[in-house]
Amino acid sequence: MYSVYILQSQKDNSYYTGVTTDLKQRIVDHNSGSSQYSSTKRPFKLLWHCIFYDKKKAYDFERYLKVGSGMAFRNKHLI
Repeated sequence: MYSVYILQSQKDNSYYTGVTTDLKQRIVDHNSGSSQYSSTKRPFKLLWHCIFYDKKKAYDFERYLKVGSGMAFRNKHLI
C-alpha cells in the first residue's frame, strides 16, 4: 500500500506533499529533521492522506498535486 499525504508546516503554514509506504514513520522523519527538504519547516501536522494499492497511481496523483491545477484541487477539496 502507498500513502499519498499532505503535511502542513506549523512554522510557516506551507504544504508538503509526498508518497510513502509507512506513513507513521515518514511523519516522524519529517518532524525529526531527517528529511532534508522539510527540516527547516518543522514541526508538521498531517492534513490529509489517501491509500493507493497501485504504486504508479500513487506517484501519478502525488505529481498531480504538485502542479498548478492539482494545488487548486487540493485547496478546494482536500484541505
